[in-house]
Amino acid sequence: MVFMQYSEGFLGRVFVLRMDDGEDLIASLQKFVWELKIESCMALFMGALREGRAVTGPEAPVIPPTPHFESFESGWEIFGMATLYPSAEGPKLHIHSSLGRGQRSITGCIRERAKVYLIVEAVLFELSGLKAQRAWDEKTGLHLLSLEKRL
Repeated sequence: MVFMQYSEGFLGRVFVLRMDDGEDLIASLQKFVWELKIESCMALFMGALREGRAVTGPEAPVIPPTPHFESFESGWEIFGMATLYPSAEGPKLHIHSSLGRGQRSITGCIRERAKVYLIVEAVLFELSGLKAQRAWDEKTGLHLLSLEKRL
């Protein structure tokens, strides 16, 4: 039987960020947390992306999964959230978003690149005192969140 994991912490600093046309959402967030030495955080964001790629599920529901990628371009409205936790390779972001253009929508895990169109606004909440990390999981082939305690 699998038991839920948890770790208790507290809210640290709060930041409001603005990313402008042509910036990369992923690279900008990674640079920001690196420069400000943020180990764990959660971010909410909204705005528009010019182009990028998102994982919209697996190719088939097997473990380990083969990700199914969808590319997008030409300006998509977005809202989403991200979490960041330390790992052996340094801070690791996990970004999920819903994107829309006309009557089409995509929801998934934004990866590799996400170029801003016009503006993306974000509010970043630093989480302190957690015993949390992203650890490589051989079974899934993913960096999964690992927490200190179990219920």
